[in-house]
Amino acid sequence: MSLIKVKTTRKTSFVNITHLVKEEVRKSGVKSGLCLIYVPHTTCAVFINEGADPDVIRDIAYMLEKLIPWDDRNYAHSEGNSAAHIRSSIIGNSRIVPIEDGELMLGTWESIFLAEFDGPRERKVIIKIIEC
Repeated sequence: MSLIKVKTTRKTSFVNITHLVKEEVRKSGVKSGLCLIYVPHTTCAVFINEGADPDVIRDIAYMLEKLIPWDDRNYAHSEGNSAAHIRSSIIGNSRIVPIEDGELMLGTWESIFLAEFDGPRERKVIIKIIEC
């Protein structure tokens, strides 16, 4: 198991962590298996989507803001970060990616992103590589 720390710089931000995950797979020496990526936070998430065109990530951020706004007066949670909890719950805090020939089996345009919804903060990313 590996622990990676990622510093975020804004309340909402998306950090491409693909290179960090690939490095952990490389260091493991596993040729065939599974890579579990997990964030142990309630206001943070991890997802896979296109990493080649930054407009895709901007569109995701735009739509999350539109669907789950920060300033809804009906939120009951007293800390003021209900939107972050909701966004994290919808996106999810883990992903599994197959490993074959020592490489993550990501699609051509796919990247792995840490989604920050209550930053800026330092976040933990747990990576567990399982040989199969």
